[in-house]
Amino acid sequence: MDFLSIAGLLVAIAAVILGQYFEGGHLSMLINGPAFLIVGGGTLGATMVQSPLTTFLRATRMSSWVFRPPRWDADAMLNDLLQWCRLARRDGLLGLENVVETVRYDFARKALQLLIDGNDPVVIRETLQIDSAAREGRDLQAARVLEGMGGYAPTLGILGAVMGLIHVMNNLTEPALLGQGIGVAFIATVYGVGLANLVFIPAANKLKALVREETRLQDLITIGVVAIADGENPRIVESRLQGLAW
Repeated sequence: MDFLSIAGLLVAIAAVILGQYFEGGHLSMLINGPAFLIVGGGTLGATMVQSPLTTFLRATRMSSWVFRPPRWDADAMLNDLLQWCRLARRDGLLGLENVVETVRYDFARKALQLLIDGNDPVVIRETLQIDSAAREGRDLQAARVLEGMGGYAPTLGILGAVMGLIHVMNNLTEPALLGQGIGVAFIATVYGVGLANLVFIPAANKLKALVREETRLQDLITIGVVAIADGENPRIVESRLQGLAW
């Protein structure tokens, strides 16, 4: 659980509510169903039009990373790579066959299998780099779905504001209906700007940071496995990889 994301969201919401309270307003003044429908539904619909189905579904799955991010232990991976290096120098590459089934991370398991199969170091490096780049591209594209929502939400807030003002202009002779129209007009703008800057854009940036973190781990694995394939000394491998561990 990412408590920093939870705390940040709570702080942001609390700041808005307290600011409203200190200005003499009430929480009920920020609640407006039609305004939320315009902004929320419009943003979701525009994002669905923008995104391919596979990217949209991937973004939906990755959204949970904001509060429950996957954990990649680079130090543990570094220790595993050094252990594989020592084992390969002692027993040869076939000595790693019993290790493959114990590796849980798919990318590391694939890298180790390429090594055991006796592939050329150049082939191993190119294969893993292509796999890593493809995964990174897909994940970044999914993160941009939330970034896109952060762009659409304020615009839909303005649309809601204009619709509310149209409602107001059409009911100038009926004062009882003016309050509802003005409420939709201003609260829709609050929803649009608030959702964009407190939820969608920060969440997209968090996902991008996590994607880059996984790419860094995969670079660590790639360099380590290629070094093992080249038969390098474990001490040299360790000194080379320590800069990528965090």
